[in-house]
Amino acid sequence: MAKTKWAIDPVHSSVDFSVRHMMIANVKGTFQSFDATVVADPSDLTNAEISFTIDAASIDTRNEDRDNHLRSADFFDAEQHPKITFNATDIKKTDEGEYDVTGGLTIRGVTRPQTFVVVYEGSGKDPWGNEKAGFSGTGSINRADYGLTWNAALETGGVLVGDKIKISFEIQAAKAE
Repeated sequence: MAKTKWAIDPVHSSVDFSVRHMMIANVKGTFQSFDATVVADPSDLTNAEISFTIDAASIDTRNEDRDNHLRSADFFDAEQHPKITFNATDIKKTDEGEYDVTGGLTIRGVTRPQTFVVVYEGSGKDPWGNEKAGFSGTGSINRADYGLTWNAALETGGVLVGDKIKISFEIQAAKAE
């Protein structure tokens, strides 16, 4: 397949995360609004152009008070830093259909190199004749690297919010005309 432009299908895609809470459980969340620019041959991502944008204020952990706190200056400061971005700079094939995608991840105005494992899940035509491709990915970041340092000590020891954030995404993209 030739290198072409792909548009994210937000109805069939997700960007999710989890973080350790109170040192005893994991809390999960998602971002409801995101977009990407992808120019690629989905069967060979090594020369793909990938940029991703997430609306920080679209965070959803199924708890309005927590979501508002995450949008505040204690965490994402979504009013001053409305976008989380990722721009791929290096893509290495690690196995059949698997890649290490490295690029600059910007959160709260701080850009750091980050690598995500991306898997090409396949492609095909939907019932209306549109060419679709699927990708999944995982990675993790240290939230303190991006200035997300708010926390609270627990009286039993430890902290309320863990530093390691696990990120996962499922992307279905349509070949753009």
